[in-house]
Amino acid sequence: MYTPLDIENKKFSKQMMNGYSVEEVDNFLDELTVDYEKLYKQSNESRAKIEELESNLVKYKNLETTLQNTLVMAQGTADEIKKVAQQQAEQIVKDAQGTAREQVMELEQQITMKTKELEDLKKQFDVYKAKMESLLISQLELLKEVNKD
Repeated sequence: MYTPLDIENKKFSKQMMNGYSVEEVDNFLDELTVDYEKLYKQSNESRAKIEELESNLVKYKNLETTLQNTLVMAQGTADEIKKVAQQQAEQIVKDAQGTAREQVMELEQQITMKTKELEDLKKQFDVYKAKMESLLISQLELLKEVNKD
């Protein structure tokens, strides 16, 4: 590929007869050099921009891969945390149910003991009542005998 400098430095051999006007050829080459120089610079800038964009594309693809891997790991971690939390919740429920059963059994034992104590107190009251009746009857009979005399 020609560079703008190559075009500018290009020299043509001059012919004596029927040749081109040297001034017109030089003017045309000057204009061509200016236009070609602009295109050449644009081409170089475009190449540089393409290289930069390709480099950025590689970076973004790497970033995308990293983000996808991170998301997969985060999902796995979230699933694991959820599983552990579920297991802990189940264990807490089992422990609470066990504690509740123990407390129910203790309360049932206490109720049984209190019921037995109540029955014993009722029996003692009945015995006391019977003794008091007996004592009152005997006292009443004593009073009747004292009145007879």
